Amino acid sequence: MLDQPMLAADGEEMRENRRRFLRAATLATLGATLGTGLAAGPGARAQAVTLTDVDILNFALNLEYLEAEYYLRAAFGRGLDDADVVGQGAVGAVSGGTKVPFKDPKLRRIAEEIARDEEAHVRFLRAALGSAAVSRPQIDLKTVWTNAARAAGLVGPTATFNPFQNDVNFLLGAYVFEDVGVTAYKGAAPFIQDKAYLEAAAGILAVEAYHAGTIRSILFLRGFEFVTRALSDLRDSADGPDDLDQGVFTEGVRANIVPTDANGIAYSRSPQQVLDIVYLGGESAGFGFFPQRVNGTIR
Repeated sequence: MLDQPMLAADGEEMRENRRRFLRAATLATLGATLGTGLAAGPGARAQAVTLTDVDILNFALNLEYLEAEYYLRAAFGRGLDDADVVGQGAVGAVSGGTKVPFKDPKLRRIAEEIARDEEAHVRFLRAALGSAAVSRPQIDLKTVWTNAARAAGLVGPTATFNPFQNDVNFLLGAYVFEDVGVTAYKGAAPFIQDKAYLEAAAGILAVEAYHAGTIRSILFLRGFEFVTRALSDLRDSADGPDDLDQGVFTEGVRANIVPTDANGIAYSRSPQQVLDIVYLGGESAGFGFFPQRVNGTIR
């Protein structure tokens, strides 16, 4: 059961909330491939550019900043060290995020392990990029959750959602971006030229997949079919016409811990699809988790 009442909307209300959200959101141009990046300002036509390995790793670094700040705050009540956030571009502040009062000590230890992994990913990518590493962008871990929960129909139009409030909310917050990170790394793999970078990205992908599988397994064991389906539907609505995303149940009964295609292969997302999700649709949604957008060429 949920630690707090949050499933206020029924199925039809959930769908109508999503429709209203998508009508209001300004979706970025879809169909971009990993061979091009989007570097235009808000509301401007996207300019296609040729991406380098540095561009791709910096894009990954932005996502690692987000994950690290979420898990570090949830597990330890702190964020990244100042030395781990400076680089190319302005350093953004992080709003929101407090230590979760975990009731389950095993879940707390899992959160601590993931937090250390994500912090290590930030440091590893920054070391690999050297002086080319981008700074941490501004990150919203406060208001964005309520916007996403309302859009998914998980709470009513006046209710709020705080993933740092309890065990279950923490798991749902983690579910929002764990699958996104996995699909982003897989999508990037074919376009990384340097084999050393490719091996490093593959190693991080494997860890992110372990993290995602852990979160999905716990949610499956706790019976969160409706919630994960609603969040997956929201991600699917944001990232384009393809029906890629999957909850932790299939056909209401079968476990779906690993979301795959018919060949048992994990699916990929382009940078644009990833941005559409973490921006919660775009400018009209305040660019979601990144109010000033991410740093780097792909933004």
